[in-house]
Amino acid sequence: MRLDETEVSSDIEDRRGDYGGGGGGGGFGLPIGGGGLGIGTIIVLGLVGWALGIDPRLLIGGAEILSGGGSSYTQPAPQAGSRRTGTPSDETGRFVATVLGNINAEWTDIFQKVGRTYEKPTLVLFSRQTSGGCGTAQSAMGPFYCPNDKKVYLDTSFFHEIETRFHGCDGRACKFSQAYVIAHEVGHHVQNLLNVLPQIQQQQRGVDRTEANQLQVKVELQADCFAGIWANHENARLLRQGKPSLVEPGDVEAALQTASAIGDDTLQRQAGRAVVPDSFTHGSSAQRQRWFENGFREGTAAACNTFRADRL
Repeated sequence: MRLDETEVSSDIEDRRGDYGGGGGGGGFGLPIGGGGLGIGTIIVLGLVGWALGIDPRLLIGGAEILSGGGSSYTQPAPQAGSRRTGTPSDETGRFVATVLGNINAEWTDIFQKVGRTYEKPTLVLFSRQTSGGCGTAQSAMGPFYCPNDKKVYLDTSFFHEIETRFHGCDGRACKFSQAYVIAHEVGHHVQNLLNVLPQIQQQQRGVDRTEANQLQVKVELQADCFAGIWANHENARLLRQGKPSLVEPGDVEAALQTASAIGDDTLQRQAGRAVVPDSFTHGSSAQRQRWFENGFREGTAAACNTFRADRL
């Protein structure tokens, strides 16, 4: 993956020093209070995930997006002076800012071509935990997008987990896998701008858990497809300029490997459990790979309509 020819975003809120740093995964929010997930629901989802062999961060994250993540309680905010907005100077922060700038440039162009304005999201870098529009983001819960404040939350130690815990990539190719994770979360932002997330939230009301999960799978697979669209368009732009493409040999395979590694069926098998399709919230490994490939091959939003697809 070549990053030396891409744009760099300043839409980064660096909170990594707010709570004293530390390790962990990424960051799914834990909304507590009105409109979001109550702590009892979080505990139940955690237990269900354990029983079914699903990583609880995926169950909670799926419910988070469907619920809209409303919150009447958040952790106390750090001192304003400790929150740094702009392009980070460290290697990891610079990488994230470069990928985000790259993704935003492509979606800005895509929206402009259909007469719409793309609103750039802010990406929040944090360590251990932080507060936001969807409640408290904690490292153990993985990366997530909050539709309430239109921000992506990321503890970059999740990148290490992709390689070591989920075995989703290997060596240098992990860079593209990391970019895929960011592109997937920005894909949820695109869904929010296109009113997909509010519509799904409305449809989810009054249906049973199985139907709600099926809707969530379609949301996640479309975000995978949108990540593929970004890679397609960035490749094309660089090639038009006579520059080396963003995607190098092995990169797409790495992204597909990552998508496969965090598929619901793979996580269930790794936990030694039976595969339970009705419990899926992100889609099977094959589905996640297929929809990323759809976006990367076709490069159009029309290729990503998971809600009308005959086959997921």
